[in-house]
Amino acid sequence: MTNDIIDMIEQTPKLHSFKCKAVSYIIWVFLKFTTYIATLVVWYIYDYFIAFFTFILSFIVVGIIRSKMRNSAIPLKQQEYQYNDKGIADWFSAREICVGYDN
Repeated sequence: MTNDIIDMIEQTPKLHSFKCKAVSYIIWVFLKFTTYIATLVVWYIYDYFIAFFTFILSFIVVGIIRSKMRNSAIPLKQQEYQYNDKGIADWFSAREICVGYDN
């Protein structure tokens, strides 16, 4: 029997400064609501048929942006865990924007 050591996961970073919290909140709102806002705007301006395809396209684009942010900010050993939009925003703002963060 082998002794495999399982690394403990890092906690989602706690943001302390106002700048970091504001950036994290803006990223969270972008990831959460961009698909719906774009769809409603296109539906108001054009038609529900075009809005449906805008919904599909914006869902794909925001999903790609979300995965790029997740893969660049979350440590490699923790990428197997599921993170919501708030967790991805916190990790990204802590790692990429607010470089010196405290847990």
